[in-house]
Amino acid sequence: MSENIAGKVIVITGASSGLGEASARLLASKGAKLVLGARRKERLDALAQELGGDVLAVACDVAKRGEVQALVDAAIARFGRIDVLLNNAGLMPLSPLELRLVDDWDRMIDVNIKGVLYGIDAALPQMRKQKSGHFINVASVAGHKVRPSSTVYSATKHAVRVISEGLRQEVKAYNIRTTIISPGLVATELADSVTDPNVRQVVAENYRRTAIPADSFARMVAFAIEQPEDVDVNEILFRPTAQEY
Repeated sequence: MSENIAGKVIVITGASSGLGEASARLLASKGAKLVLGARRKERLDALAQELGGDVLAVACDVAKRGEVQALVDAAIARFGRIDVLLNNAGLMPLSPLELRLVDDWDRMIDVNIKGVLYGIDAALPQMRKQKSGHFINVASVAGHKVRPSSTVYSATKHAVRVISEGLRQEVKAYNIRTTIISPGLVATELADSVTDPNVRQVVAENYRRTAIPADSFARMVAFAIEQPEDVDVNEILFRPTAQEY
């Protein structure tokens, strides 16, 4: 077990599947104390039971500020501190702007941007009090590049990068670390949230041909956490070797 992960209290949003679930599995194997949040409580409970040990499952919709606060409060009540917040929850209902699927735009803004801000809002006071902590915010390759149909999604993921960089500069006095992780095509349920059927077909084929397993992301999370406390890994951008975009 890694000395710098074992015993750490790590809160993960979007933990019921995909990147969050893979991260929970790897971090549990390294001795972390986990607080898992997601909307699908049944899946969370099953994962927590499977992992065993110090794992707490809390129903949480990151688009609701009170539920994010309750997730962080549950971690503090159970373990007395919070060492890492992995702001992972996200969705990707891609579509051309001309379709004017404004409800999808609103959902992406609520989850991908506000969800991250609500996580920072909930955890920052405790981390300041501790004079330690680590925010890991999930962006995307799409936060670095934009293509037709990804306009709003790319905007939300670029916003995550901007928020994270601003946070990095503001929390130095409190010994808090910040990491942005921008994955490329990783095999998760994210592609299932694509709205437009034509885009969905293209995305599904790209994932089928190119996507790498979710544990690739989990290893990036572990790498960032494992570094000595005086090392702040600020951004990780990774893709499948075969991915051009």
